[in-house]
Amino acid sequence: MKQVSTTINGQKYVGNAEPRTLLVYFLRDELGLTGTHIGCVVGKCGACSIIVDGKVVKSCMMFANQAEGADILTVEGLAQGSKLHPIQEAFWENHGLQCGYCTPGMLMASYYLLKENPKPTEEEIRRGIAGNLCMCTGYVNIVKAIKAASEKMQAGGQSQK
Repeated sequence: MKQVSTTINGQKYVGNAEPRTLLVYFLRDELGLTGTHIGCVVGKCGACSIIVDGKVVKSCMMFANQAEGADILTVEGLAQGSKLHPIQEAFWENHGLQCGYCTPGMLMASYYLLKENPKPTEEEIRRGIAGNLCMCTGYVNIVKAIKAASEKMQAGGQSQK
């Protein structure tokens, strides 16, 4: 067992992890941050996507020990209290989810995309979420939601956290 100290959603966390513990399990089981979903556990589906030190990462492909000292943003960190992030609002308003299983990872991939490219084209949106699979929606409303979030953030002068 090794102690892992990290900053998640602006708050310091310390937990214990075996050397083989994946970051997704550490977040959920050790720290109680269950918003990040466990999907395929082989890096294909993107349900476990989070932001680590400013980059989108599939947390099933990273050991907890590798997160030592890292700054992490999970889906729980998008909203500010009861105020949803514009990306969350846009997914809700544009029906960008059905079963919701892919949603946390899709939100985090969208967050990263809009941080890097605040006004993406449809093609850029599709490329930006290509590492995240959705079995329900057909992606049409997800793309629509990301476009709406981009417009909402531009109109509101809102910058990414």
